[in-house]
Amino acid sequence: MEDFSDLLDANAVFASDFQYGGFDGIARAGVGIVTCMDSRIDPLRILGLQPGDAKIFRNPGGRVTPDAMEALVLGVHLLNVSRILIVPHTRCAVASNTEAELRAKVSESAGQDASWQAFPVVDDQARALAEDVHKVRSHPLVGDRAHVGGFIYDVDSGLLSQKI
Repeated sequence: MEDFSDLLDANAVFASDFQYGGFDGIARAGVGIVTCMDSRIDPLRILGLQPGDAKIFRNPGGRVTPDAMEALVLGVHLLNVSRILIVPHTRCAVASNTEAELRAKVSESAGQDASWQAFPVVDDQARALAEDVHKVRSHPLVGDRAHVGGFIYDVDSGLLSQKI
């Protein structure tokens, strides 16, 4: 329990003036975001949004996986999402390493063989972004129900640039 005490203390401070109780959970700004799990990305702040404004799905590389697509479909149909941003970023580990390199690094860190663990990598970030945008735009349950854009977030400047 003590491994989490600092986080629970911080949560108690956060909850002391919590303002989002009773909120219905829709995306007030109509925004859905698929981005990487990288801690240098603060999805709401980079877009000038607040809690409750967007639905956010994160995974390594910010890819539109089946789980991400499931979240987007639910967002579009049930949670007020009308604009979708797909946002990978610069200096991403899954875009700058091979799967073998990631497996080797994890194996070394774990002290055991991790060659069986899948780590889908991105060998061409621009192509992967274009594929993901197309995947969402052409999905029969999303299609023209939402505007979809592909962006790259620069982790060194904080700038977001639209690519597609």
